[in-house]
Amino acid sequence: MTTALVLCLAGVAVFVMRSRELPAPAQVAQAVEPGRGSARLVSIGPRLTSNQTSEPLSVYGEGLEPGMRLALGEPVSRELPLKVVDARHAYARLPADVELPPELPVASVKVRLSSAAGGPGPEGEARLDVVNDRAFPDLFALALSPDGRTAFIASPPTDTVFALDVSSGQVTALAAADGPSAITTYKDTEGRAWLAVVHRFSPELRLYALDAPGSAPRVLPAPVGASGVVVDGRGEVAFIAEQVRDTVRAVSLADGKERWSAAVDPNPRELTRWKDLLAVGSLQTGQVELLRQADGGLVSTVVPMPGVPIVGGGTEKFSKQVMGGKAPRGLVASEKLGRLFIASLGPNVGPNAERMEVSPNGGVAVLDPKRGEVVRHRGFGAGVTEGLAVDEASGLLYAADIGLGQVRVLDGRKLVESEDGARKALLQELPIPLPEQTPRARPDEDYGKEGRAGVELHSGPRSLALAPDGRTLYVLNRHTGTVAVVDVAEARKGQARVVKQLPVTEMRTQAKRRLGQVLYFADMGRTAMSCDACHLEGHTGGVFFEKTKPMRIYRSTTVRGSRDTPPYFTPASTHSIAETIKTVGNRNRFQNPALTDVEVEALSLFTSLVPTLPNPFRGEDGAPPETLALPDGHTGRPAEGRTLFEGKGGCTVCHPAPLYTLDQDPATRGKYLEVGTPIALPLRTDQQELVPGAAPPALVGTWDIWPLLTSASAGYEVKGDRLVVGTRFPLRVVLENSGPQHGNAQALTPQERDDLLAFLLTL
Repeated sequence: MTTALVLCLAGVAVFVMRSRELPAPAQVAQAVEPGRGSARLVSIGPRLTSNQTSEPLSVYGEGLEPGMRLALGEPVSRELPLKVVDARHAYARLPADVELPPELPVASVKVRLSSAAGGPGPEGEARLDVVNDRAFPDLFALALSPDGRTAFIASPPTDTVFALDVSSGQVTALAAADGPSAITTYKDTEGRAWLAVVHRFSPELRLYALDAPGSAPRVLPAPVGASGVVVDGRGEVAFIAEQVRDTVRAVSLADGKERWSAAVDPNPRELTRWKDLLAVGSLQTGQVELLRQADGGLVSTVVPMPGVPIVGGGTEKFSKQVMGGKAPRGLVASEKLGRLFIASLGPNVGPNAERMEVSPNGGVAVLDPKRGEVVRHRGFGAGVTEGLAVDEASGLLYAADIGLGQVRVLDGRKLVESEDGARKALLQELPIPLPEQTPRARPDEDYGKEGRAGVELHSGPRSLALAPDGRTLYVLNRHTGTVAVVDVAEARKGQARVVKQLPVTEMRTQAKRRLGQVLYFADMGRTAMSCDACHLEGHTGGVFFEKTKPMRIYRSTTVRGSRDTPPYFTPASTHSIAETIKTVGNRNRFQNPALTDVEVEALSLFTSLVPTLPNPFRGEDGAPPETLALPDGHTGRPAEGRTLFEGKGGCTVCHPAPLYTLDQDPATRGKYLEVGTPIALPLRTDQQELVPGAAPPALVGTWDIWPLLTSASAGYEVKGDRLVVGTRFPLRVVLENSGPQHGNAQALTPQERDDLLAFLLTL
């Protein structure tokens, strides 16, 4: 969204089409009276979509009639059925089988309406940009078979799970469903080995018997939006995290029935089991919730508190100003050490007299599950730590750094024992070399000097898996499409070494976009600041005490779909993607070195092609359902909510379709309004610069945004000298507290407010 200052690439301005504004309701009513004119297409939303999965589309026009179809031009070249709900609104679905030329990053498609009766075609034309994700593999998750012979790698956009024989290097593809998002292996009560796969877009848990290669998987029901999975083989239960309703579900492996469901903090992903507890990490709140595996009951919520020890890195002396946590990017348990280890950008430092800002300090934190507290954070001062693996026998901890392209070897025992021990825990930093002919963003001589990262940052190590004997570590390299085989037999001596690299799949299609992906995750200046550091996987990243002016606590905005809604920052300071990249990218690196034109171009392309996720609350025909269960148990009617939004609520004055923001159109963008919403979280306000006014945010994709408002006050609350989660349903807070300047929802009945919320969730 564009209401908050964006630390890194908040959005882009390339490919933006200017379309006519949606007419006011009275004008539309006049236009569709009998005999007053033909049908006309006004706009379509979202303007940027993906061919990764089936995507719902909203169509806005005049004189729409049942039987009309949506005609998509080349290179898609097909017609889609329209669900026409009235003369001004219709819905469709872009199917999941749209194939585009592999080297084409995005197809800009002309969109028209075709007549229901075969007469003259309706007027008007729009454009829909379709991102070619189906031809852009992204190696995201790694799991190793219990016998250590096969590595499994998931690529969500290509609907692929690869099986890699680590001895021969042979690769085969398993029949995955739509968007395999998380994988794990386990043994059942009979000792049989299995691979479990959950999916982002298919409500399936697929179980592959590893002793019967090539056999069809068992398919059990699972929630849509799955993002994480761990399995208790002895208990015959899979624990699945999902990001649509923000829950963790326990699913029986015997019959597929749900044993329990627990509401958790927004966007859960990282899961790990420790004794009888299940640890769940929230990407939005930076907290870890400990649940009972037996029934999902909450035992404790763990988050860095003011005063938590920080060992190493630039935030070490700001322990007292910690206001919360940052996204857990990796999470592993050690029963022998009695601790959990969390990979993150460190404790979140809030307002402080020295005006130290943003506070990334990538590293590993130690969590005591018995006491429910973060013991300490070992910061490295550079890079972005993600995947973790622990060797129970040796007490070693391995940590993948995607920002620097290396794997760190740490002494887990020293991390646990004391602050002095943690300071001495780092045993080795192992660069992951690049395969031959790997494209670089800059000449090789620009890397590895003057404090910069080495050329290995192009590798992108993300996930780790340790062989059963603890002598071999497998490293999944997201950007180069390989698995590095690392001999760790002498790791305690600081002598781990890369033995070989096994290719998984070709990654050189859409070469410029791939280079942009590398740059999005890279920490070239070794500052611990990358685009992904604040906009995790192209989405949001909680809150931070922001730099430049005005300096205050802001929420990190989403990159998804933001290419169509410049300007960026609050108040506006950049008006195009290139300007944003040069300004923020150079600042992130501390100008070491300045971005080249090649880097700006590649990063612009990659960021511009991050679309909003398909709305999970839409039906098979792309239209909202008649009724929708809200996150807080209420029920709303989206159609009635849409009528309120466009009529009695007067919301279209600031949030017009199709993206529901004034910033979607050059003629109306850049308006900063005061609507009575809180301008800051009340945490050390004497150290914040409180400047009112914000741009009306785009509402498409709001169902997956937490917190809301520039100030993040719809979601977070202040308790003493730290932040706490005030609500998991921030839309309700915004609506219930809206005064006369901001829609005046107080004038609506409770049912009308529920209807309006239901409509907003379907955008």
